[in-house]
Amino acid sequence: MQISMQLRYDGDIVAAARNVTELEKAGLDLIWVPEAYGFDAPSFMGFIAARTERIGIGSGILSAFTRTPAVLAMTAAGVDALSGGRCHLGVGASGPQVVEGLHGVPYCAPVARTRETIDVMRALWRREKPVTYDGRTVRMPLPKGEGGALGLGIPMRLLTEPVRPDVPVWVAALGPKNVRMAAGTADGWLPMFFVPEWCEQVWGPSLAAGAAARDPRLGPLRISAGGLLAIGPDAARARELARGQLALFIGGMGAPGHNFYHDLVCRYGYAREAAAIQRLYLAGDRAGAAAAVPDALLEATTLCGPESYVKDRVAAYRAAGVTHLQVVPVPGEGETEAQLIAKVKEWCS
Repeated sequence: MQISMQLRYDGDIVAAARNVTELEKAGLDLIWVPEAYGFDAPSFMGFIAARTERIGIGSGILSAFTRTPAVLAMTAAGVDALSGGRCHLGVGASGPQVVEGLHGVPYCAPVARTRETIDVMRALWRREKPVTYDGRTVRMPLPKGEGGALGLGIPMRLLTEPVRPDVPVWVAALGPKNVRMAAGTADGWLPMFFVPEWCEQVWGPSLAAGAAARDPRLGPLRISAGGLLAIGPDAARARELARGQLALFIGGMGAPGHNFYHDLVCRYGYAREAAAIQRLYLAGDRAGAAAAVPDALLEATTLCGPESYVKDRVAAYRAAGVTHLQVVPVPGEGETEAQLIAKVKEWCS
């Protein structure tokens, strides 16, 4: 099992990007570069590519709605060239609040949009022939009259040959249909708030259905999942840092009826608690929403405790099929993020 983490973007993201060189030396295998509604991810991916030698560099994630499939393919090919074949393309549908609110793009057929985007990107990277595609959400070239198109488009292929004909594509997915699509189509899966012991209960049928339709040439599905990491006597206190994030995602990352994190927690068996968190958060009571997060859910979605406990949690993720343990390191007193990564890296080997 490899070890990965997301680049911190809740503070000085430039300083965090500079720090990746130390994390690489400590053994970090893959850094995920987020893109929410702040800085773009590809700029930082290119910056990290220029400063590192071995570490994988992933987008975590780019929305399938905010760029055309061709732009996503060109971006991944560019980062792959700069990094010598170390790019991982994390994509997902995001949600209607960001897609329609910030980007002004209709949020329609998200599962189909993601799947068709992957199809087109792979065709472009392989450069076997000029690409045509007639899907539900993607049509290339555009026929005359569609959306005001002139009908003068021609099938094209990428001008430059990519370093690799298949950049690994990871899909962020939580809902049953999206997870099934990811398991059948993507190279990897990015589930948030993943709990090893509850994976089969919540996602088992979707993963099995996707696996049954999976092209054997893709190989086994990779999974990057984990949580906040702290080891030692103050680990329980560090765990509390994740409480606010859970409240934010369950309560505020999506309108009622369109919040995938809220729905996930309901499937985990916390429907009443999820409703309370959402009600409090949307009413502006963020402290109350955080307090309403169940302690059992907080513990299940983090890796915080004595060394023996964290080792057991690492083993549980491995047993659940996780290939890349994704951590948010919270160093103890006198400890650095890199030292904490190095310690856990030994347990993943």
